[in-house]
Amino acid sequence: MNKILIVLLALTTLTSCSEYQKALKSEDPAVKAEVAKKLYDDGKYTKAIRLYEQVAPSYKGKPQGEQVFYYFSKSYYATKQYYLAGYQLENYAATYPKSEKREEAAFLGAECYYRLSPIYSLDQIDTQKALSKLQKFIDTYPNSEYLPKANEYVKELREKEEKKVFEVAKQYNLISDYKAAIKAFDNFIADYPGTPFKEQALFYRFDAAYKLAINSVPNKKQERLNFALNAYSSLLKFKSDTEFKEKADKMFAAIETELQQFSK
Repeated sequence: MNKILIVLLALTTLTSCSEYQKALKSEDPAVKAEVAKKLYDDGKYTKAIRLYEQVAPSYKGKPQGEQVFYYFSKSYYATKQYYLAGYQLENYAATYPKSEKREEAAFLGAECYYRLSPIYSLDQIDTQKALSKLQKFIDTYPNSEYLPKANEYVKELREKEEKKVFEVAKQYNLISDYKAAIKAFDNFIADYPGTPFKEQALFYRFDAAYKLAINSVPNKKQERLNFALNAYSSLLKFKSDTEFKEKADKMFAAIETELQQFSK
C-alpha cells in the first residue's frame, strides 16, 4: 500500500512539474494564469510568481486581471517579499476599487510596510512610511475587521519611533553632554506627551541636570542646582513612587547639601 502511495505521489509530482513547464513555454496567457492559480492553491508560491510575472502585462488594466493580480500580490506576500507585495497590493486596491478583496489588499499592503520596519536603532524611514500607510487605511476603513490589528501595528511602530528618539537623548547623557541631554529630553517629552518612556525621560533629564549642576563652575552652580531641583519635582509629580525614587532621593539630598553653602 505504501509503495502504491509513493508511486501515485511521484506521478502527481511529475504531472505537476510537466504542467508547470508547459505553462512556462505556452504563449497563451490564460493557460499561464490557470496553472499559476493551481500552484498558488498548492502553496507553491515561487513557481506561481514566475508565471504571474510572465502573464501580468497581458492582464494589466483589464477586468480579467482582477484575480490574476490578487493572487500575484498574495504570492509575493506569502514568500515575504514585502517591498514587492506592498507595491502590488496597493496597486491592486487602486486598480480595482469595486473588488470585494480591496479592503484586504489595502490592509495587507500597509502591513507589508510594517513588516519592513527595522529595529529602533536603525534608520526609521520605513517605520514612518508604515505609519503613514496604516493611518491611511484606518481613515479609509474605520469599520474594518482589520482595524484592531492596524491600531496594534500603529501603537507598536509609534513606540519604536519614540524609543529611537529617547535613546538618542539618553546617549547625550552617557557621553556627558548634559546640556544637549536636557534639551533633547525636553523636546522628547513635549513631542511625545503620552509616551511609555516618559518616566525614564524625566529621570534621565533630572540626572543630566544634577550632573551639570554638581560639576558646574561656581558662578553658575546655584542656578543649575535649583534647576535640578525643579527636574526632581517634575519626576515626582509625574510619578511619586517612581522606580528611580531611591536614586533620585540621594541626588536630591546631595543637591540640598550643595545649596546650603549659598544660604550662609
